[in-house]
Amino acid sequence: MDGVATETKFHVLAVDDSIIDRMLIERLLKTSSYQVTVVDSGVKALEFLGLLDDDNGSIDSTSNSTMRNHHEVQVNLIITDYSMPGITGYDLLRKIKESTSLKNIPVVIMSSENVPSRINNCLEKGAEEFFLKPVQKSDVNKLRSHLLRAMA
Repeated sequence: MDGVATETKFHVLAVDDSIIDRMLIERLLKTSSYQVTVVDSGVKALEFLGLLDDDNGSIDSTSNSTMRNHHEVQVNLIITDYSMPGITGYDLLRKIKESTSLKNIPVVIMSSENVPSRINNCLEKGAEEFFLKPVQKSDVNKLRSHLLRAMA
């Protein structure tokens, strides 16, 4: 790997309840030289991001225990499935955009269902992109511009 690729190794948090979709998105992202963390639920994503207090499940951006859980890793982009049990991708998007410390992280929503009202709602709430599954290499190529804009 050349020096340029290691300097710009962006960290992507991928959230999907489907193991097949998680494996696909992880492979696509790693092929594009992204560092990837995958979780299988919105709750685990919130825990990883430090937005969930371990004791009572409330949102808490300063919880020490959750800060240790994610080893203070900087996440540069979140890509999440829309339809998941419990906390949906839409709910996750809302919680991230409501967080003072995480609101500038780009969020991309994925779904196997092409529902225009759902897509519009996500984009209005701050999603950078809405990808239809299965996610393609061309979709992943669109992520770099969002990452670079967020880093500026």
